[in-house]
Amino acid sequence: MCGRFMLKSSVDMLKKFFGFLETPNLAQRYNIAPTQDVPVVRQRRDPAGERTLQDLRWGLVMPWATDPKAGPPLINARAETLTEKQSFRAAFQRRRCLVPANGYYQWREGDASKQPYLIGLRSEEPFALAGIWERWGPRNDPAAAIDSFTIVTTDANDFLKPFHHRMPVVLTHDSFGQWLDPDAETEGLMTLLAPSPNDLLQAVPLGKAVNAIRADGPELLVPQGPELVWAG
Repeated sequence: MCGRFMLKSSVDMLKKFFGFLETPNLAQRYNIAPTQDVPVVRQRRDPAGERTLQDLRWGLVMPWATDPKAGPPLINARAETLTEKQSFRAAFQRRRCLVPANGYYQWREGDASKQPYLIGLRSEEPFALAGIWERWGPRNDPAAAIDSFTIVTTDANDFLKPFHHRMPVVLTHDSFGQWLDPDAETEGLMTLLAPSPNDLLQAVPLGKAVNAIRADGPELLVPQGPELVWAG
């Protein structure tokens, strides 16, 4: 499950890390939520291998939808059904993307206190959430097209199971090329959709201000206790 995340790295760092062409005026965002426009990395077929950073709407809109705002947004896609469900199959085969992040927010299932935790790499480097995207729009009005994405989830690893039974697929730098490769084979891609190693991530308890979707700012990241890591 991934319903909120944050991105605070500078555009220069992200450009170097993800290899996209643009140098946009990218604001730090501490509480990214569904239906918002989010910077996403995609790869062009021509020129081959060229990566671009563009804002896409978080919440997959199906090409056949009559209204892009109808129904709840598809913010997550289960890795196990990517090749089966019509909603995801074509996008998984041809339209994969990287969603840059420094961490995502997680709440313990069944915790009535709604204590948020920031899940991120122990190295505190940026990473990518695995995404797939689609394009919706009237055929007679290309300017009205909407590009949207969803974040792929998988079973939680043992470290994160006490928080939630699902987790987003976290891609590290060495797997970016394979995920974006338009000619990558399904079998190889599926190997990337496994839970992260237990010792890769940490969980930092935060104040409850982050629970409000409209809250934003670096003060949301002030730890409210020691970080939690895999103890083995």
